[in-house]
Amino acid sequence: MTQAEDDALTEAGRLLFAGNADFFAAAQTLERLPPMERVEIAFAGRSNVGKSSLINALTGRNTLARISHTPGRTQQLNFFDIGGRLTLVDMPGYGYAKVEKAKVEAWTDLIHAYLKGRSCLARVFMLVDARHGFKSIDTDVLDGLDKAAVSYQVVLTKGDSLKKGEVAARIAGIEAALARRPAAFPQVLLTSSRDDQGVPELRAAVARLMAERGA
Repeated sequence: MTQAEDDALTEAGRLLFAGNADFFAAAQTLERLPPMERVEIAFAGRSNVGKSSLINALTGRNTLARISHTPGRTQQLNFFDIGGRLTLVDMPGYGYAKVEKAKVEAWTDLIHAYLKGRSCLARVFMLVDARHGFKSIDTDVLDGLDKAAVSYQVVLTKGDSLKKGEVAARIAGIEAALARRPAAFPQVLLTSSRDDQGVPELRAAVARLMAERGA
């Protein structure tokens, strides 16, 4: 891809997320999922990985997605309308042991049903804490995405916490692991919602998806 094409995607991503961004639906059961009217992207990750903070940085709105310091707070699929062109889905965080087992199982069933039956879902952005890299529960989720043949891309959060010398090694290690996974997009994005590092690149990745889908 040429620099001009990169610049065009960056601008398209900026414009996409510069418009209105509004919460419009929540679902705790499969029956309550909203109709499939637009291209969807979903954000997944461990509890407290920084999903809400990144969604707020992506949309330029501090309170669009509710930020909580209590792990396991997001207990449903939350749907956001981005400029009438895109649906952004905030998925429940996983891996928080203190949530009741029955509730975890209900979330898991909902997520699996959502992933399998959502033809409008263009990609899952899999958020991973840059300080720790993959944990076993992350690889379990990746196994499920591969099995469901759902395209996903790894986004490292809290990138400002890494020293400069650690960044390349962390990204290289994750990209090497992803090379063996059939549904993984090969490029890893490094972000920080604190200073907007990587946010323009993430917006551009979404804009590219939209173009590929003809949206």
